[in-house]
Amino acid sequence: MIRTIILGQGMVANYFAVGLERIKTGEIPPYGVPLANVKLRRKIEEIEIVGAYDVDAEKVGKTVYEVAKKWIGEVSPIPEKLKEVEVREGVHLRSLNGVLSGVLGLERKMTLKDALNVIIDQWREMNPDVIVNVITTENAKPINSINELEERIDRNDIEKLTATQVYAYATLKYREETGRKAAFINAIPTPVANDEKIVEMYNRKGLPLFGDDGATGATPLTADLLEHMATRNRKVEFIVQFNIAGNIDFLALTLPERNIMKEITKVSIIKDILGYDVPHYIKPTGYLEPLGDKKFVSIHMEYYTFNNLKDEIYVNVRMNDSPALAGLLVDLVRIGKICIDKGICGAVYPVNLFYMKMPGPPGSKSTSKILAFQKLKEWLKEIDGLVDE
Repeated sequence: MIRTIILGQGMVANYFAVGLERIKTGEIPPYGVPLANVKLRRKIEEIEIVGAYDVDAEKVGKTVYEVAKKWIGEVSPIPEKLKEVEVREGVHLRSLNGVLSGVLGLERKMTLKDALNVIIDQWREMNPDVIVNVITTENAKPINSINELEERIDRNDIEKLTATQVYAYATLKYREETGRKAAFINAIPTPVANDEKIVEMYNRKGLPLFGDDGATGATPLTADLLEHMATRNRKVEFIVQFNIAGNIDFLALTLPERNIMKEITKVSIIKDILGYDVPHYIKPTGYLEPLGDKKFVSIHMEYYTFNNLKDEIYVNVRMNDSPALAGLLVDLVRIGKICIDKGICGAVYPVNLFYMKMPGPPGSKSTSKILAFQKLKEWLKEIDGLVDE
């Protein structure tokens, strides 16, 4: 069993939980799970969701079944199995400020240090192997030291910490206090796998760390198009890529300080792949409620080809936003447990390179996702002996 905790029971988490259970019972095929047709030592059927956290008053205290029924029940049947998992109150730390009203958070009724102890005590009972962070995009900066982070917690300095940083630290404390290992998957832009001090601590404690910001939608497609240009020695003149959707995460991205976090992870691919920078506009650009979770993506790229002539590429897509990331999580949870089994720790670059927009550790370069997938399989074969079916 791979005991899994979800942080942030939003659309991604709902699709992950529902899709996972439906795959396990054979109700649906595992489309959208990149390694579904590759034999890994750890199987999809082993994944067990043992806990979930949120701060939305409409979700806390309910079961994952009830939450999923309300938010995606019209588009998917909800497995009864999810009635066994309760959504508990987590830490907020401004993660939904300006986005939702009626927000809870353990720190509103106790100190942050006490909240941390409550969470770790709950994890003692759940005994997680993997902790998945899919809360709403936050505005965050890397920390200067673990001591500084601990001092902020001791001082209850909630204005200088984010929920993701506290959860990443809680995973380290869980290891320290129980002796148990858990992988941390950071699927949002908050720098964790790109935070030198946090990576250092995960190495020291022997814990795997995946991040930052799950690579779905337009960004992986743009990366592959850039690789296409680079391998044919075509000179890219400019790139335009934007996304509009109507879900909570895109509502949060209407706040400039959050939008910039997503933009940072999106634009890191250009120079890494091409070897030079180009004029670009790559960012989530808007929220339109009627679009719901099915976002609109548009890409425009102009480039020089042979004889110095100009060509252009236009791509327009409507795609389900949250399920695209949820499918990646099925792989990441399994790989997280494999890393624990094999004693692999720190920011695991071969994993992050394929699954993340801004792969950690700090200073790592991006490649196209086509190349990254081949490198991932080679790495997995080396450490896990995988065999293509």
